[in-house]
Amino acid sequence: MSSRPPVSWILFQLALCALVAAFATGVTLWVSSVPKTADPRISSLTDPLLAEEERATISVVEHVSPAVVSIAVKRPRRVLGRNMSSEGSGADTLIQVGGGTGFFVTGDGYVVTNRHVVDEENQVFVVITDSGRELSATLIATDPILDLAVLKVDGGPFPMVSLGDSDGLQVGQTVIAIGNTLSEYQNTVTKGVISGLNRRVAAGMWMGRSEIIEQAIQTDAAINPGNSGGPLINLSGNVIGVNTAVNNEGEAIGFAIPSNDVARVVSDIRQFGRIVRPWLGVRYIMLTPDIASQAGLDIDHGAWISGGEGAAVLAGSPAEQAGVKDGDIIVSINGQALSFAKTLSQSLAPFHPADHVELLVRRGGADIAISVVLQEADPKYFK
Repeated sequence: MSSRPPVSWILFQLALCALVAAFATGVTLWVSSVPKTADPRISSLTDPLLAEEERATISVVEHVSPAVVSIAVKRPRRVLGRNMSSEGSGADTLIQVGGGTGFFVTGDGYVVTNRHVVDEENQVFVVITDSGRELSATLIATDPILDLAVLKVDGGPFPMVSLGDSDGLQVGQTVIAIGNTLSEYQNTVTKGVISGLNRRVAAGMWMGRSEIIEQAIQTDAAINPGNSGGPLINLSGNVIGVNTAVNNEGEAIGFAIPSNDVARVVSDIRQFGRIVRPWLGVRYIMLTPDIASQAGLDIDHGAWISGGEGAAVLAGSPAEQAGVKDGDIIVSINGQALSFAKTLSQSLAPFHPADHVELLVRRGGADIAISVVLQEADPKYFK
């Protein structure tokens, strides 16, 4: 005769079943709440950041593009009339011989571009706005030191860019370039990062002349022919450089002139009507330990006054008047040491014509103090 389980045992079994059922339901709810992705961080972090950067890029391009212009460089050509000999009269027509990019830095029509875009004689310049308007432009000034120039367009007000502080740039920072690619595709947009800072590069060599940019910004944003003179922009919409050169020996290696140099040019135009640069009047080589060792010098840093095939100290220059000689090594300016990373031209750039500077010069194993009064740079020395 079987015995029936006690009531307490039955109640225990029922409670155990209820507990198991509740636990299973909780697990099911917890599992269903986990995002269905291999890596939850992708949807919660990466996608929103990419979307935000994309929105910022589009916003910046929409904001800056109206201030970016294409520059057509034209030259008159005599067109003979029918049945006219070469000695007869004819009409002049303009043919395009070059082009580039620029951007409005003031609302009343000043346009910044590269010197190598516009620095030729007997040319006519036409600025083409983002909306397609063609406006005659006058060349106001070319920079005797950097590859910069300023044009002026009458009328306005024009949309203008804001210049950022290029001293605060960081490698890896996202940048956008806008330019008249191949002088055909107006306001083409490319994007990349700042690849390097304070690069020393030569610009304009394809014109048979070279300007040395001491503190160029390196970027992998594509800079194609025709982009010269266009803006390099950060994601805040500020211009932080002027696109000026490409190294064709590598891939995605472009360079821009820092915006703080542009700001000084604009200030000079406003104040003096021209670009004003201080001038010492020497040719030099910045020393490194290897160069000093090969030349047998007793110091491995500074600006070694050496002219190569030309005069090292230019006739009539402030340097000549102060007694600087070929073979001298300028060690410091106003107590600030010179080096390969802090060149002579960089150290002189903040000064103005008529400023007094104190040079510490190494000559024949001895240090000599020389006081120099800087003059305004004469463009004839930079042609």
